[in-house]
Amino acid sequence: MHAIEIRETGGPEVQRYVERPDPEPGEGQILVALAAAGVNFIDLYRREGRYPLPVPCVPGEEGSGVVLSTGPGVTRFKAGDRVAWTTVLGSYASRVVVPEDKAIVVPDGLDLRTAGGVLVHGMTAHFLAHDSYPAREGETVLVHAAAGGVGLLLTQLLKRRGVRVIGTVSTEEKEKTARANGADEVVRYTETDDLAAEVRALTGGEGVHAVYDGVGAATFDASLASLRTRGTLVLFGGASGAVPPVDVMRLLWGGSLTLTRPYLEHFRATVEEFEWRAGEVFRGILDGTLDFTVAGTYPLAEAARAHTDLAARRTSGKLLLVP
Repeated sequence: MHAIEIRETGGPEVQRYVERPDPEPGEGQILVALAAAGVNFIDLYRREGRYPLPVPCVPGEEGSGVVLSTGPGVTRFKAGDRVAWTTVLGSYASRVVVPEDKAIVVPDGLDLRTAGGVLVHGMTAHFLAHDSYPAREGETVLVHAAAGGVGLLLTQLLKRRGVRVIGTVSTEEKEKTARANGADEVVRYTETDDLAAEVRALTGGEGVHAVYDGVGAATFDASLASLRTRGTLVLFGGASGAVPPVDVMRLLWGGSLTLTRPYLEHFRATVEEFEWRAGEVFRGILDGTLDFTVAGTYPLAEAARAHTDLAARRTSGKLLLVP
């Protein structure tokens, strides 16, 4: 099989396209022929060394494909099944060994490339909107990177609840994309010196009920300053870098604010929760209530280019690697 291999952490160039022996599934595992692997910011964080990565290894954590064989003890899948998965290190490979409890059957009518790219972004948007801060009808929230993979889906989920969404973007093209997906107001953070002031102006000076921030270091201060009294900051990523340690007294002086840092793995803790959350995302795509965009498809050998494009935020939507 072919795979991307990392022998040391660093820039995109540390990802090497290599040939490896075909793996065999062990107890409770399935072997899958890859259809598509999703490219996510967590892949960049691991490659850079911000998140733990056991090197040497094959990176990537999300994908889809067709089951080739099953290991002992597997009861939920058989050869020929179409499946997708998340949080499985080693997904940047033409053959992937997937633990049975990390996979889900892809429903009929949903193509494998969509399934291979939507789970991380879709389930993240789902737990943000339903669990981290379940915004209610009539509330106003701020969504950073509203034209990004999570931002687009999160905006749609919030609008279905009657929530007013203010989105931030970097370009005119991304503003059009964010508005097309339901954002009520859009602020281009590249064209303002005081993002929080712009947000407060759009809320009559009160601020927003919640901020969903996957950008991190570059937006954190503005996110806190954009909140109304007793508002909630949901920090779910660090695309611009990790947020430095925070003095918790800032939450008090900001108006008894709440700060939470959720992680997808904790919101798909059981097979039942995984199937429910992923099923909600799949159904939304199949019935047309969720619009999911694949922004770019790259050969597996060009993982470095995909990482470079994602880091530069040149695209709107999901990036995929295909064998």
